[in-house]
Amino acid sequence: MDWRATRRGALGALLAAGAVPAALAQGLRVEISGFEGRQYPIANVPFKGEVQAPQKISAIVRADLERSGVFRGVDASGVALDELSRPDLAVWRQRAAEWLNTGSINRTADGRFDVRFRLWDVVRGEDLGGQSYVVPAADLRLAAHRIADFIYEKVTGEPGVFSTRLAYVTKGQRYSLWVSDADGENAQAALTSPEPIISPAWSPNGAQLAYVSFESRKPVVYVHEVATGQRRLVANFRGSNSAPTWSPDGRRLAVTLTRDGSSQLYTIAATGGEPARIMQSGGIDTEPCFSSDGQFIYFVSDRGGSPQIYRVPSSGGGAQRVTFSGSYNISPALSPDGAYLAYISRTGGGYQLHLMDLASGTVTALTNTSADESPSFAPNSRLILYATREGGRSVLVTTTLDGRHKVKLSGQGGEIREPDWGPIQR
Repeated sequence: MDWRATRRGALGALLAAGAVPAALAQGLRVEISGFEGRQYPIANVPFKGEVQAPQKISAIVRADLERSGVFRGVDASGVALDELSRPDLAVWRQRAAEWLNTGSINRTADGRFDVRFRLWDVVRGEDLGGQSYVVPAADLRLAAHRIADFIYEKVTGEPGVFSTRLAYVTKGQRYSLWVSDADGENAQAALTSPEPIISPAWSPNGAQLAYVSFESRKPVVYVHEVATGQRRLVANFRGSNSAPTWSPDGRRLAVTLTRDGSSQLYTIAATGGEPARIMQSGGIDTEPCFSSDGQFIYFVSDRGGSPQIYRVPSSGGGAQRVTFSGSYNISPALSPDGAYLAYISRTGGGYQLHLMDLASGTVTALTNTSADESPSFAPNSRLILYATREGGRSVLVTTTLDGRHKVKLSGQGGEIREPDWGPIQR
């Protein structure tokens, strides 16, 4: 029997009962808590024409930027500007703004919306350009997220992640696999089932989700096309098939199988076929996770007597222990830039999110909660998404890597579990 039933194995099947409310499908409430450090002050002027639009573009952009922990909003109420305006930047310097975003939204003859914006560097007095999007009403939020991505990249030099997507699982009267925007809004059910659905994992191109379904009364691995809803069976061998994770090139999955006895690691083509065992082990090996260069697979094993995180060359070979702080460490997640390992450590009877700097080996506890699980990095490596429990209910939270800036995406009821942050799609 697998220890802790494994998060990307059977742990997700142990979701507590509770109905999934209609409000959950509409999005998750955002709550932001403390931050210390450098934040860029930016004024997001209400877009001209947005009062008559279905979405308030400037408010979505402002919320995106503030959730990142990198930006601080400057009051821009009562100001009328658009992307064609030549603003008096001295006024904004007096307001302590360093950046200024202006824009407009207009309905076109065919019923779509023309969204335009312009970004200003207030300190240097520079016009940094902008973009325009002509989109249907259903894509207005996406247009706002793309504006936030543009601003984030112009200011920080790194890609924004606001137009990416999240996947997570809920349990109510039925199990549901949800896909939402990165802010938790616009959630759509990709799959519902009376049997558990666990371990969603985005493909590197963001077009597919691998997951485990119990609809055949045992854990089986599927790959699901998000756009069409079509899916294919990948692993249905004797015993348990669990813990799918994608190789960086999207051609293979690492999975945990019990076909030969205890839980062991295998790789298998993303289209299915015969799996290849990575190594021989007398312990329980599970929760595989590829390094960003595909050279290694990090995983959890009890071979040393208690669950710890190890790594092994993805082509096979000897395993090397990675975690030494704490007696119970599980759920490895590697940052896309290869610099960090996030994981869950049992501390004082609870489970807390920890972060290891892989170059130095320094470990930092990022939370003070006691039921954290399933860490997943943002594709720019600057935030970590995880699930936890607060006040008797489950929530999704993002945190900066120093743990100082947290955003709670809180549902109104039901159990929310096993989030995975999707890739940047160009």
